Amino acid sequence: MATNLKSLAKDTAIYGVSSIFGRFLNYLLVPLYTATLSAASGGYGIITNLYAWTALLLVILTYGMETTFFRFANKAEEDAEKVYSTTLFSVGATALMFVAAVVGFLPAISTWLGYAEHRWWVVSMAIIVALDAFQAIPFAYLRYKKKPVKFACFKLAFIFMNILFNLLYFLVLPALKLNLFGMYDANFTLDVGYVFYINLATTGVITLLFWKELFCIKWRFDGALLKRMLGYSWPILVLGIAGILNQAADKILFPILYEAADQQKQLGIYGAAVKIAMIMALITQAFRYAYEPFVFGKSKDKDNKDTYAKAMKYFIMFTLFAFLAVIAGIDVLKRIIAPDYWEGLKVVPIVMAAEIMMGVYFNLSFWYKLIDKTIWGAVFSFVGCAVLFAINIFLVPKYGYMACAWGGFAGYGTAMVLSYFVGQKYYPIAYPMKDIAIYTVLAGALFAAMLWHPFGSELLDTLYRCVLMMVFFVVMFKREHMGEMFAKLPVIGRFFR
Repeated sequence: MATNLKSLAKDTAIYGVSSIFGRFLNYLLVPLYTATLSAASGGYGIITNLYAWTALLLVILTYGMETTFFRFANKAEEDAEKVYSTTLFSVGATALMFVAAVVGFLPAISTWLGYAEHRWWVVSMAIIVALDAFQAIPFAYLRYKKKPVKFACFKLAFIFMNILFNLLYFLVLPALKLNLFGMYDANFTLDVGYVFYINLATTGVITLLFWKELFCIKWRFDGALLKRMLGYSWPILVLGIAGILNQAADKILFPILYEAADQQKQLGIYGAAVKIAMIMALITQAFRYAYEPFVFGKSKDKDNKDTYAKAMKYFIMFTLFAFLAVIAGIDVLKRIIAPDYWEGLKVVPIVMAAEIMMGVYFNLSFWYKLIDKTIWGAVFSFVGCAVLFAINIFLVPKYGYMACAWGGFAGYGTAMVLSYFVGQKYYPIAYPMKDIAIYTVLAGALFAAMLWHPFGSELLDTLYRCVLMMVFFVVMFKREHMGEMFAKLPVIGRFFR
């Protein structure tokens, strides 16, 4: 079991290069956008709204085929290469049909979205989401083939190109007064649409990098296999839609529900503040990339349930520590966004707590995937989504984006609790609930203490919060005997022996 956990930790670390470190680099775009697009302009609100739509559409266009690919490729009776090519054909065909439908009904769609005068924004985002959906399968194939380094390199290549072109458009060219290809007007006014055009160009380049995974395989399409795969994947699609709505519905619904004149400004403030909280999402995403193939590959081992239980405890421990670390350094992290967005910082702990529950829910979700009862995931996510929608619909008009934050918290919490109790009936796992409760209560108490600002100085208050954060680490270090684990590491191990 220890070897399996070490392998999981290794893969998580490599995938983390592309998700945590890579997304951290991508955060350079947040101060760039908030500095060049003022809150009052509503520009960042537009970015927040359109990317929320693409997140939802990406789930629809992949329709659970990533997880389905892993499940069928790991079945002894299936040909993994045939599973891969059949999946590619299916997702690629639906992506093409989606783009054709958007182009065919472009005037009506762009008007409905509120961007009637900016149809090219809508076309660009449609092509981007179609390419992303198609890319999801080759990326899943790299994970299946245990090629995390190549996976990370492709992800980082996209991020570096995206950052470079954004810096050129928003900073370098205006400073040099170079109006290449007529990108600016006479006053060098920035067009938020170029955020989407740049994304389209970089996404296209990454798609071309998959030439080996696309052209150096034996293409075989099996209709009967696809039918079985779709039977497995459709509940995952429902689960995915409900799950992404927990993340994106507030940003989609906000312009509809919040009717004040400054709705795009308020959405931009909320979207910028959420970016800080998304540090937690990066951690859970890195864990997921390694955990999904790990779980399906280990499903036949005798000690699998014990491993899942330990992995859950470690996940909760380290995400709670990350939560406290972000709160401790909030006065530093807030400088990621421009000062006119700081009023939204009060949503950060709420959104991070929701992301932790989402990660726990993801870990719990494997019981129904392993016994091929994915319909349960659809039920849990649908109920959680219904809770989120109810809170948004009834409270956003009065409380604004604070209701959005609490809606996500309540939605994930509901899905998490339901999955745990039903899972214990159908696929019981002895999670170390006592240890989990101790760490959760301790983190809650330390967070409450962090809300006190005893010195009235950002520097001293930050140091005070860092001391509280280290209290959690010391308790975790002692209880889990981490000194013994660190002692085995080269170089730094001698400090723990």
